[in-house]
Amino acid sequence: MWRPSPLPSAGEVFLDARGDGRGLRVSWHPDADIVVLSLWRGGTCAGTFRLPVGEVPELVRVLREGLQSTYDTHRGLLESVFTDDPELDRDGTLTG
Repeated sequence: MWRPSPLPSAGEVFLDARGDGRGLRVSWHPDADIVVLSLWRGGTCAGTFRLPVGEVPELVRVLREGLQSTYDTHRGLLESVFTDDPELDRDGTLTG
């Protein structure tokens, strides 16, 4: 599987669910007080966004709240499916 070029000492790569060599690279640059978010396709950087370190907590808050609300929404949907139809197992298959 393809991976983007090496990161600075602090960072991570997230592969896009669509595949095709797409990825998001997050790299910290403490000397410049920024975090760089870069979009990759294959071995080519398609774009970058420089986020000041002071704005990182707000980005993390938005991501956390989105994850929490999405989890709560999906958990509620799953619970309603299983409580509305006692003949369904947790994996969605019929029980009898």
